[in-house]
Amino acid sequence: MQQIRRLIANFEVVWATAETCNQALEVFAEYNLSHGLGLIDALIDQTSISLGVPLHTFNVKHYAVIPMLTTVQPYERR
Repeated sequence: MQQIRRLIANFEVVWATAETCNQALEVFAEYNLSHGLGLIDALIDQTSISLGVPLHTFNVKHYAVIPMLTTVQPYERR
């Protein structure tokens, strides 16, 4: 736990706003049945969009359906 706390101490914690949560709910309702998008995934992508930052993920294909979301694969897996 101490190692984890030291590691995350270098990161800024960002909380989703009510507007971002509402947008995530709309995206979830739109893409859950057709693409299997989960509610937490919708919250993550909408937070990324609201901050204007790309989402770094290995699951680039999963998020491809989200409009206005830029995804980046952190590195090539071997």
